[in-house]
This record gives sequence, C-alpha cells and structure tokens, in this order.
Amino acid sequence: MKIYSYKDLSSTAIENLCLRQLEDDKSIEERVNNIIAKVKADGDAALYEYALAFDRVTLEKLYLDQEEIRSIAASIPAEAKAAIDQAHANISKFHASQISKEEVVETMPGVTCWRETRAIERVGLYVPGGTAVLPSTFLMLAIPATLAGCKTITVCSPPQADGKTNCYLAYCAQLLGIDKIFLAGGAQAIAAMAYGTASIPKSDKIFGPGNRYVTYAKQVVQATTLTAIDMPAGPSEVLVLADETANPSFVAADLLAQAEHGVDSQAILVSNSATLIEQTLEQIEIQLKALPREAIAAQAIANSYAVKVDSLEEGMDFSNQYAPEHLILATTQFKPLIPLIVNAGSVFLGNLTPESAGDYASGTNHTLPTSGFARAYSGVSMDSFVKKITFQQISPEGLQQIGKTVEILAAAEGLQAHKNAITIRLNTQDGY
Repeated sequence: MKIYSYKDLSSTAIENLCLRQLEDDKSIEERVNNIIAKVKADGDAALYEYALAFDRVTLEKLYLDQEEIRSIAASIPAEAKAAIDQAHANISKFHASQISKEEVVETMPGVTCWRETRAIERVGLYVPGGTAVLPSTFLMLAIPATLAGCKTITVCSPPQADGKTNCYLAYCAQLLGIDKIFLAGGAQAIAAMAYGTASIPKSDKIFGPGNRYVTYAKQVVQATTLTAIDMPAGPSEVLVLADETANPSFVAADLLAQAEHGVDSQAILVSNSATLIEQTLEQIEIQLKALPREAIAAQAIANSYAVKVDSLEEGMDFSNQYAPEHLILATTQFKPLIPLIVNAGSVFLGNLTPESAGDYASGTNHTLPTSGFARAYSGVSMDSFVKKITFQQISPEGLQQIGKTVEILAAAEGLQAHKNAITIRLNTQDGY
C-alpha cells in the first residue's frame, strides 16, 4: 500500500487518485455489449450457454421453484438462520420507518397540490454470487421491495457448482415470500431482466451491486431500454479517516473487510497520524495471513493507498473528493466532522462501528453508490422502489386566483394554447 502526503499532491494528482478506472475497462465494455446483444437475440438459450461458459454448470432449467427453495433452505444451520432472522428484523424496521404519507398543500386559496406514492410494478434484484454469495444483499433489496408492494420481484443469482443455490439465499427467499430464484449471473442476468426472456420477466427497474461487468451492463440497459437502474454500484470501496485515538488493529480489520470482496475493491486510509498509518500497515500484514481469502485481499490492498493529512478537516476534504461508498470516521472526535461530510454512501461513526455492521444487520442498506457516484446518488432505500406522483386540483375560487398568473406566463413564452386552456375555463366557469 503506497503512502501519499496530501500537501504534496497537485489537484491533478488528487483527481487521478480518486479515479477507479482500470486498464481493461475498454475490453470489458466490448464483452458486455456482446453479451447483452446475444441475450436480447437468443433469450434463454444464451443464458444456458453463459451458465456453462462462465459458471461451468449445465442447467436443466433457469430457476428454482418454491418446493426446491424450501428443500434447500431446510439445510441452513440454526445459528445462520437466527442471524438472518435478526438482520431481517433490523433492516425491516429501519426501512419501514421511511414510509410516510405526505400532506395536501393549499398553495393558494382553491389550489391544492399533493404527492402520492405508487410502487414500481416490476423490479429485478441482482444478488452477486461470484467469489462470494451474498444473502445480505438479498435482504437489502427484497425487504424494501416487499415493503413497497412491488407486484413482480425477480431475483437473479449465479448458479452454484451443483446448478442450484445455497441454503442461505434459499432461506432468504423463503423468509421473504420469493417463490423463484433465477439462476443467471453477470451481465447476462442484467440483460435478461432488462429485455425479458421466456423464463425471466422483464423488469421496470434493476437493483443490485456487482463487478465491473454487472455495473457496465446496468448502465448500458438504462441507456438503451426503458429499464431504469438503482445506481452504478460496482466494485466495493471504503475510506477510513482515522486519528491517534483510533485502534490500528480495528482500522486494519476494516480495510481488509473491504479488500476481501474482490481484487478490484479499494481500501483507502486517510490519517493525520503517521504513527497510526505505520501501525495499521503492520496490522494489515499480520491479519492478512489469517484470512481464507488472503490472495484476493492482498491484491486489493496492493491497489489501495494511504494519505497523510495535517488534520481531520483536511482528511474530510480529500474524502469528499473521493466520494467513498463507505466512510468510517475512526476517531473519538467524529461529531464535529459530520457537518463536513458532503459525498459518501454510508457513514460509520466512532471506533466501535465497523462497516460490516451496516453490511449485514444494523438496519441501513448496503447497496450504495461506488466509483465516485456518491457525489450524486444515494444508497438504496424505500424511495428507490416507489414513484412519487404529483396531484393538483383547482376549485372555481382557485381558477380565479391562479388564472391570470398562468395566462401571463403562457403569453410570455409564446404558447397561446396554454393560455387558452385557462381562458376558456374562466370564460365558461359559470356553466359548471
């Protein structure tokens, strides 16, 4: 892990540090475009072919039904079942708190305006399953989808070596009332949910994190179909802002927790303490050796870096430029820093709040914007699964109140028919 001094970095150097692009991005774009085109043209046949090519499994069908899900879920260990139940309760409680009914507003006498919420009817949920199968992502996406009342919830996840799924995903499906899991992963799953196939329903909006193939596929289908996406949520990342009050072993554990996601993950350390940086790097080497995913985490750490700053406020300045998916404030003095946070997907405050708590069970959603998109995107929430439709109603009194204003503005814009729509009502109002 390289160490940089913030005061010695030019604005261009900082901009380059904040980039997440890798050398093979162009080749990924070409491959994804080819996959999408094939799925669009060949449908299910392409999915069977890609399951064999990428997942190395020959599928008899592209989904698990309710009975198969129940059978697989029955093998879940009791401890894991209890943990999923607790996570489900916490995530449900936090997301249910986001449901609210807005008030009707009278903007002027006789003119009332309001918004009503409607669920997105058909949603597609992508649950990654490459180097790690993520039941937590299943919960994070399906809980708000079910709370919102989405009519069709399509779940896609790559098939495992046995051509099925694991007991953890199966139990999540059973818990949430999802009666099918579609066995498709990667860019091909995104294409299938965007265009629809004989087996997989077309979705109005696609959710879920993934690797760079998945992220780019989501961006392509959003640009070329009527399918929306939650956000560009690609390889995971964390920025830890720490001072001398942080525990180096805690900080190292947080960085490694991110690094083990994949070789293209980023784990960034920013600190005003050179000693803390040095001790954390030492702890990384010690803890790394004990990880089952050591090789993956080591490669991600090699592509990550530390930044020495003069103050926590300066560290926040860098953090806002980086716009991290996860921001950990590893300091006892985190409260004054909260107002300084401008760009971040989710924030973890203090030395006892690891990112992994939010990843699994605190209640917040872990599907978050990556690659700097936290500058403009929020993480998944109840709002992600609904539309807010505006309503307005004008009474006879309201028409008299607002009519002249609309006529003048329409005339100023040269839109006579707009003006006439008001004038004709004003002139005939006595007839209603």
